[in-house]
Amino acid sequence: MSPFDWVQLLFFIAVFTGLTPLLGAYMANIFTQKRTVAHFLFGWLEQACYRVSKVNYIVEMTWSVYAKNLIIFNLVGFIAVFLLQLAQGFLPLNPQHFPAVPWASAFNTAISFTTNTDWQSYAGETTLSYLTQTLGLAVQNFLSAATGMAALLALIRGVSRKTVETIGNFWSDLVRAIVYLLLPLSIILALVLVGEGVVQTFSPYVEITTLENGKQTIPLGPAASQVAIKQLGTNGGGFFNANSAHPFENPSGISNFLETLAIILIPAASVYMYGLMVGSKKHAWLLFFVMFAFWVGGVALSTYSGQVFNPILNASPFAEGKEMRFGTENSLLWAVSTTATANGSTNATLSSLSPLAGGVAMFNIMLGELIFGGVGVGMCSMLMFVFLTVFLSGLMVGRTPEYLGKKIETREMQWVTVAVLMPGALVLIGAGVSCVLPTALSSLGNQGPHGLSEILYAFASSAGNNGSAFAGINANTTYYNLTLGVVMLIARLAIIIPSLAVAGLLARKKNTPPSVGTFATDNFLFVCLLVGVILIVGALTFFPALSLGPLVEYLLMREGRAF
Repeated sequence: MSPFDWVQLLFFIAVFTGLTPLLGAYMANIFTQKRTVAHFLFGWLEQACYRVSKVNYIVEMTWSVYAKNLIIFNLVGFIAVFLLQLAQGFLPLNPQHFPAVPWASAFNTAISFTTNTDWQSYAGETTLSYLTQTLGLAVQNFLSAATGMAALLALIRGVSRKTVETIGNFWSDLVRAIVYLLLPLSIILALVLVGEGVVQTFSPYVEITTLENGKQTIPLGPAASQVAIKQLGTNGGGFFNANSAHPFENPSGISNFLETLAIILIPAASVYMYGLMVGSKKHAWLLFFVMFAFWVGGVALSTYSGQVFNPILNASPFAEGKEMRFGTENSLLWAVSTTATANGSTNATLSSLSPLAGGVAMFNIMLGELIFGGVGVGMCSMLMFVFLTVFLSGLMVGRTPEYLGKKIETREMQWVTVAVLMPGALVLIGAGVSCVLPTALSSLGNQGPHGLSEILYAFASSAGNNGSAFAGINANTTYYNLTLGVVMLIARLAIIIPSLAVAGLLARKKNTPPSVGTFATDNFLFVCLLVGVILIVGALTFFPALSLGPLVEYLLMREGRAF
């Protein structure tokens, strides 16, 4: 790394860690109904949403009612996006006259954007109309992110409340997340991106004559508004096929910095918000430190791997597939951040990363998207591992495990086990089946360990609600559209439903006063145990698969061998 790369990295870290407590405090205020400037500016919009939708936003819900409303709401969103794609050929705002999207692709895309995954097996500029992009995908970018935040708010109430049956109201959590958090930040970021050159227009595509006297079609569209929420909401779906490597989505060094910052900002601030809302800022900062340590470790290993001499390409540093407008380090920083946060947007080709860097991106997702993770659900995933760590620690000392005054017992751990193990099971089962089916293998762009990595990454990205891809695999087939769509849906529910169930169970419990036998969760010992549990679960689940993929590919690369 050059001195400039070091300065830029340190500046990025300083900015996002500095903004974390500021935004986190603001988020805690809006979700505890404290008055802020945003209430003065957007309070009318919140009330308008309630009046138009006719929902009951006052009466609090038990966890099962909360979950039912959440599922029904997202089911309606899935149906709307699915039908919109099938009917787009007859609808307005389609200047390129795109026909209906094939049903399997429409099914996959509808589930993808409803679950905050934003996996894309199509090219946006050649498949979707402006209406589908804005009314379907951009709207779901807001709704799916707000759904994840609602799940976290319910879990926070479960931890902080005592001897009650309710965990909040889904509709008020959803609306407040959109009106006071996602919408204001998206407006600001979209305006800045437009100033940097990101396109925002409903004009038809433009055909130009090149210097070689050839014809070229320049795609346009309302991209800036979608780019802003795709980054802030950890959605990641690109308006154009090249995603954030496209100059119309990411035209400058400033836009690249801001979009990278937007990826990680709300997930990081959610950790601080959690500390304020449960009354334990020190514990929250320790959780932030664990996430930050994993993130820094991923950046460091990816950077090292990118500098290793590649005898196959006779190159060092490893520049293939990187976004050279911004430098290789910015591509690696983005790759680690987008896979750590369930964002999934890319400004470089992940398939062209060095084997270890590609392995880091894959492992970030396989850990359960808990390195900051997606909006709301990332913190939920981390808390599942916190509960597991507390439970195991309690067993080791022969005492009923406690977390912030609440006993963690059998029923909670049954749900925690589902949340921790289900995503990994989906990845390994899906990838294992695909490795023996000819229809799945025919989509591979590479053979050998890299081909295995392509399959593993596709199912890891879907199960982790990430949405990024190695790009060497053709996933726009009926097989992958259906299987990956089902994996996205099950994995999303596998973290949200257990989070709500645990919230309901904990809310019923009374607080247990701390004693000399209470296991402290605000010291370095707890940090070490938490990191150990995360790594052990990840290693036991995925080390064999990673060994046959990225690790073998790295060793073969050092020997100058490729497939």
